Amino acid sequence: MATDLLNMPPRRRIQSRWGAVLLHIFLLLGSVVMLLPFIWMLSTSLKTPAETFAYPPVWIPTQIAWNNYSRAVSSMPFGRFYLNSLIVTISVTVLQILTSSLAAFAFARLRFPGRNLLFLLYLATLMIPFQVTMIPNFIIVRLLGWFDTYQALILPPAFSAFSTFLLRQYFTGIPFDLDEAARIDGATSLRIWWSVILPLSGPVLAALAIFVSLNTWNEFLWPLIVTNSAAMRTLPVGLSTFQGQYKVEWNLLMAGSVIAMLPVLLVYIVAQRWFIRGIALSGMGGR
Repeated sequence: MATDLLNMPPRRRIQSRWGAVLLHIFLLLGSVVMLLPFIWMLSTSLKTPAETFAYPPVWIPTQIAWNNYSRAVSSMPFGRFYLNSLIVTISVTVLQILTSSLAAFAFARLRFPGRNLLFLLYLATLMIPFQVTMIPNFIIVRLLGWFDTYQALILPPAFSAFSTFLLRQYFTGIPFDLDEAARIDGATSLRIWWSVILPLSGPVLAALAIFVSLNTWNEFLWPLIVTNSAAMRTLPVGLSTFQGQYKVEWNLLMAGSVIAMLPVLLVYIVAQRWFIRGIALSGMGGR
């Protein structure tokens, strides 16, 4: 890129540099706008109730209330909610990657009549809103006796058409010569999926794991519907207890939200490089 700039005419070089400067300024402003809600959440979690509703708004608390975090944790079974969210998030992520990779392998690597039509029908389910399937799923959960259990929280979200689509896009880019070589050695389809396809799909699996874990960790509506006891509630549902009928304890709610956000940030920071690479290689990066 530096060589291309040197080969440009002086006027064109100046225009290119100004364009790069303006692009970086635009991206910087966009980043600030995206970070403002998180900064406000962190600021509110350290405010006293008086400063929470102060006008004009106070960004930097005059008196930092660190006890908001201890009050948020002690005012409800926070540890139980945290454990439930961890169990559900890890289980759903593992199961969804397992089921979606098997389905994507069938659509991308196996030859059978009606494969493309079946895949289009499978993708058509993405156009059905969750609110349409919510009540039928709840009725099935009640009939199976899974209400207020881990089965209700884990098994229905363990299947995803979007995850299958994402993995299929990546699997189609793997050379078919690898499959043929493995079959010559006597490998079955399951063995090819496990020993050939999955080891070559690390980036897209990491990207999908981040997608699924973020969505599951922040899921509110489905856990709210299928749970009734405090012992089975997840963090988003548990945090809603700070919202009363006449009053909302915003400082405690924001403190709990900051604590709930820490695992999400940790997962993204650790797998950021894999996430970006997986999105680019799977065709979801806009290229």
